[in-house]
Amino acid sequence: MNERLLGVRATGLVTSVGLSAPTACAAMRAKLSNPTETRFIDHTGEWIMAHEVPLEQPWRGRRKLARMAAMAIDECLASVEPGARGGIALILCVAEQARPGRIEGLEDQLFLEIEAELGCRFADSSLVIAQGRVGLALALAQARKLVHEQGLAQVLIAATDSLLHWPTLSIYESASRLLTADNSNGFMPGEGAGAILVGKPSGAPELLCAGLGFGVERAHVESEEPLRAEGLSTAFRQALADAGCELHELDFRITDVSGEQYYFKEAALALSRTMRGRREAFDFWHPAENIGEAGATSGLAIVALADAACRKSYAPGRGILCHMGTDGGRRAAVVTVFSTELPQRP
Repeated sequence: MNERLLGVRATGLVTSVGLSAPTACAAMRAKLSNPTETRFIDHTGEWIMAHEVPLEQPWRGRRKLARMAAMAIDECLASVEPGARGGIALILCVAEQARPGRIEGLEDQLFLEIEAELGCRFADSSLVIAQGRVGLALALAQARKLVHEQGLAQVLIAATDSLLHWPTLSIYESASRLLTADNSNGFMPGEGAGAILVGKPSGAPELLCAGLGFGVERAHVESEEPLRAEGLSTAFRQALADAGCELHELDFRITDVSGEQYYFKEAALALSRTMRGRREAFDFWHPAENIGEAGATSGLAIVALADAACRKSYAPGRGILCHMGTDGGRRAAVVTVFSTELPQRP
């Protein structure tokens, strides 16, 4: 078993179906969603539907990203004294640079704006990861180094993202990638923020990050090459090897799949290529059906849901494969387990 485990100590989540981790996860468990009309129309003249986070003021752009992130972080750090927050390293996950219509200032100004919202300054070892939906896995890899190699007691991982502005929506709509009345093969855009606090395992029941894996898919969603799911399969194998287990020893999956047939097909292919043992069932959860395609926030939503499902005993089991991928082809997988050890091999 991996000796560099990370334990999830606290979570925070801001979504269209709940402004805290408990409410958002309860809504996802109940399969609730809250899509609303945006201010934009598609090519047929119909309003584009999206999962918008309702805040006390109609903020837009980077201002809203900072506010949502601050809310999620504040929830996650509720047990940490305000004066002690400055010593915590923050790894902030934001949209990848190739994102259509990407908001400016995500690598530099957003971090400072979040600190201003919270009224604190994070540790000098803090950093920003601009890799979209795979940012969470990359942040966990960096958190491992900070905790197990540099001796940090805990690391805060946060993400904030939104697809709900016209420069982004217009490009996805013109490419027929949005879910509309005349396009069932698409996703509903969303937004939100999330945060998790991680550190060395405490010994108490908790969600553990046990394995990480990465890959690159050449036949990505915008490619015309035949899809074989080689990138996601590679990520699965690396994460399972890192965790010291086999796929059939885990119990279910939580993914960032958001509605497009390509990603469902890829997930099925990767599963068939890596599952070596027999299982009667292997559940497939995708929070995007409740909160929409939330970009970099997707990974944090996955971990928060896994943590809540295990703590409240409605998960199909305690071993979970989480996976995510970007439109550009980057793939990542995270093996998590609730407790202090992985399922033992027979």
